[in-house]
Amino acid sequence: MKYYRSSICLTATWLALAVSAPSFAQEGAAPKTQEKPAAGDDAQMMATMMEMAKPGENHKMLEASVGSWAYKVKWWMRPDAAPMESSGTCSIKSVMDGRYFISENRGTMPMPGPDGKMMDVGFQGMGTEGYDNAKKKFVASWIDNMGTGIMMMEGSYDAAAKTMTYVGEEEPVPGTKLKMRQVVKFTDKDHHMMEFYEVHGGAEVKVMEITYARTQ
Repeated sequence: MKYYRSSICLTATWLALAVSAPSFAQEGAAPKTQEKPAAGDDAQMMATMMEMAKPGENHKMLEASVGSWAYKVKWWMRPDAAPMESSGTCSIKSVMDGRYFISENRGTMPMPGPDGKMMDVGFQGMGTEGYDNAKKKFVASWIDNMGTGIMMMEGSYDAAAKTMTYVGEEEPVPGTKLKMRQVVKFTDKDHHMMEFYEVHGGAEVKVMEITYARTQ
């Protein structure tokens, strides 16, 4: 994927710059005496990066979601309107030795047809979730066939409330950026619920609710 290739290139470039930065100087400037970095600096930096790359307890917690799920969706076009309803299935798998978790979602969603009447259309969505050891935050992305953007989120987990909260921003149409909040409440290992909120006119409103039940 382009995203991972870019990240690898960026990391390699950053490492190269970190090692060779003192050698860059303005053209025509008088040469300066450079101090050699301590021999242990590079080794320490590499050791830190290797430690940051290891899956940990937070990744093990995410691993509990691996499996197959059935879901039911309620979503609101307006806060005072009756919710639309749909359903589908979700499959979650672990990749890269437990560093990331990918969900593939399929179902239907009621959408306006050419004549303006509501009709069920096929829905596909894919999410990636992980824990960034460097940021000390849960991280997630989302794409689906209802748009062309990639939504990025960062979050935290409240162990006492058994709740994961993500925040992010999306731009569904040009020039319209929406702040969003996603709350996942875990009932037990086989059931959880996701609530999705957006900020409209300075006020946060609930726009979607999804309940999940494990099937495998």
